[in-house]
Amino acid sequence: MLYLILGLVIFFGAHLYSTFRTRAPGKDIKQTLGYGPYMGLYSLVSIVGFVLICWGFGATRDAGSLYMAPSWGRHVNLALMLPALILLVASQLPTGAIKKAVKHPMLVAVKLWAFGHLLANGEINSVILFGSFLAYAVIDRIAVKKRGDTGPGKDAASSVTSDAGAVVIGAGLYVAILMWLHPILFGVAVM
Repeated sequence: MLYLILGLVIFFGAHLYSTFRTRAPGKDIKQTLGYGPYMGLYSLVSIVGFVLICWGFGATRDAGSLYMAPSWGRHVNLALMLPALILLVASQLPTGAIKKAVKHPMLVAVKLWAFGHLLANGEINSVILFGSFLAYAVIDRIAVKKRGDTGPGKDAASSVTSDAGAVVIGAGLYVAILMWLHPILFGVAVM
């Protein structure tokens, strides 16, 4: 459990620092260090945290359960994962109608993914992992709204190709994870 918790602290420590860092001119560390060095350091810390999360999660599979997940929780999770993956892809593509409507598609994708997995899993390590991601996504969404970051503006150029790509790639990822990747990557078959 130590590695899982340590990984979450490191990973979300970097993310929360980035969320709440000052953006005042002359005081913003991202401007002081420069974009490349800041993102390099941020990525390095995040990767270390992520590796510890993965290692710790796998090592705590037999930690027991906090609750018995409802039988319908798996079905809800399956339903939530398709829009979560579409939104995840949309967050990485140029602005389209999806990104404009959702504002922060990555955060919504994380919330759907985490909430769905909490409905489908009651194991201690799962609750800690998915609960942490859900809590972070809620905190970050509140912070970006308070900061005035409303996502792409209504007058921003919009690409239908980005939306089509998000749907096609997201649906493809959904099928690949459902049929093949989940057991390979996470050791648990979905179906």
